[in-house]
Amino acid sequence: MSQRVGRRFPVDPLLEELAELEARGLPVAVATVVRTVGSTPRKAGARMIVYPDGRLSGTIGGGCGEAEVRQAALAALDTGQPQLYTVDLLGGFGDDREVCGGKMEVYIEPLLPGRPHGWEAGGGGQG
Repeated sequence: MSQRVGRRFPVDPLLEELAELEARGLPVAVATVVRTVGSTPRKAGARMIVYPDGRLSGTIGGGCGEAEVRQAALAALDTGQPQLYTVDLLGGFGDDREVCGGKMEVYIEPLLPGRPHGWEAGGGGQG
């Protein structure tokens, strides 16, 4: 649940958390759902923070898809390279994955101390 500043501007707790992490110089990755097709647990705009030790803050839907993105985010923290990751939730008969019937494209951005990124004021990752 977001707090309110004044009466018109909600404050996103995840953005507050990111600002605090950046101020402390801690590396994390942000995974943001940028596109969905079919039935998915969350829609575009859902995001989560992935810490280097694997902890999560926020959610992009849980289950196997979120676990896949968590692993990809940990890899992005190691390489320092952002990536667009596709989560296939179509499954099939006999598949023990959670089946939603859609796909999600998730942009994974490692936020590393001293490196510009899209979450800075002005966005776009331009230093």
